[in-house]
Amino acid sequence: MDWTQWRDEFPILGRTTYLNSCSLGALSHRALGRLDTFHEEWHTYGASAWYETWLGRLAELRVRVGHMIGATESEIALAASTSAALSVLGSAFDYAKRNRVIVAELDFPTVAYQWMVRPDVELIRIPSDDGVSIDPERVADAIDERTAVVSISHVFFTTGAIQETRPIADAARRHGAFFIIDAYQSAGQVPIDVGALGADALVTGPLKWLLGGPGLAYVYVRDEWLHELSPTITGWFAARDQFDFDIHTFEFRDDARRFELGTPALPTVHSALGGQDIIDEIGVVPIRERNSDLTEHLLVRLDASGLRFRGASEARARSALVMIPHDDPVRAVRQLAENGIIVDSRPGYVRVSPHFYNTHDELDRFVDVLAGTAS
Repeated sequence: MDWTQWRDEFPILGRTTYLNSCSLGALSHRALGRLDTFHEEWHTYGASAWYETWLGRLAELRVRVGHMIGATESEIALAASTSAALSVLGSAFDYAKRNRVIVAELDFPTVAYQWMVRPDVELIRIPSDDGVSIDPERVADAIDERTAVVSISHVFFTTGAIQETRPIADAARRHGAFFIIDAYQSAGQVPIDVGALGADALVTGPLKWLLGGPGLAYVYVRDEWLHELSPTITGWFAARDQFDFDIHTFEFRDDARRFELGTPALPTVHSALGGQDIIDEIGVVPIRERNSDLTEHLLVRLDASGLRFRGASEARARSALVMIPHDDPVRAVRQLAENGIIVDSRPGYVRVSPHFYNTHDELDRFVDVLAGTAS
C-alpha cells in the first residue's frame, strides 16, 4: 500500500508533524463529512432526527465496533468514557461475597481509581518485574475465590507494551472472577479478538488510534455475563422500554445496552463513524504492520542518536507508543512544538506515537530535533 496517499485525508498533517496519536488521533475529512451530515440533519429534522437517522447511527456504530473486535452487536454498549463504563460495570458486583479487585501497577490511573473509592473493596496492585509489562502468571497466581474483578490494560500507557492476557483470563474463569481489559490504548493500532484475549468485558473508544475524537467509549460484555450482571448505576438508555417514559417500572435491556446510561455524544458518534470508515477500509492488521515498521525505524534512529527508550524488548510486544527518557520532557515537548513537531510528555519521558499516516522522514526529523534538546 502507498501509505502516503492517506496523508491528504488529515488536514493537520499539512500544518505540522503530528506524532501524538496515542493522545488524540488526527481528524479526517471523512469524520468532518459525517459531522456535516449530522449538522444538516439537525437543521432539517430537529429532534425528529433521532427517529429518522440518529438511533440508526448508534446501532451502526455498535455493529462496526463489534465486528472490529470479534463481538456481536448485542455485546456492545456505548458510554461517555472509560471512567463511566468502569463505574457501571463495577456497580454490578456484590463485594460482600467477593471483595478483592486486581489491577496492574502500570495501568492508567482510571483503572485503579474506580475501585479505590469503594470502601468495600480490597484493591490488589500487581507490580512489574521489568518496569515494562506484567508477568501474567503473577496476576493469575493472585486470583482466588475472594476475587470479584481483574482489570488490566491491553497496551500500557506507561511503556507501550502489549500485555499477554490469556493466562489471566483462564485463571479468572477458573475462580469465577470477572476479567476486564482496558483497550483504549490498543484499539485501532493492535488487532483485538475478545475471544482470543479471554475478555469478559473490554472497554475502548475512538479518541486515539480510531480517529474519532473525545466524548465516547465502547463497552463489550461477553454474552454469558449479560444476564448475570445488573448495574446499580443506570439511565434511560438501559431501559427495556426506553420510550415508554414510565417512571414507575424499570427493566434492563436484554443485551449489552443495559450498561448504557444517558444520551450519547452524537457529534462524537458521527466523527467516530468517519474514523471507523478509514480503519475498516485499511484493516487493523495492515495498520499494525505499518505502525510496527514506523516504530522499529524510530527505535533504530533513537539508538543511532544515543537516545534510549522504555519498552518491550521484542518487536512483537511493542506497540506504536514509544517512551523516551528525558531530563526535562516538558521543555523538550515545547521545543519540538516550536519546530512544528507535536508529541507529548509524561513524568520523565517524551512520548511519541506514530500512526499509519506518518512517514520515516517525519520520525527522522523528530529524532534530530529531540537529540538537540538533550544537550
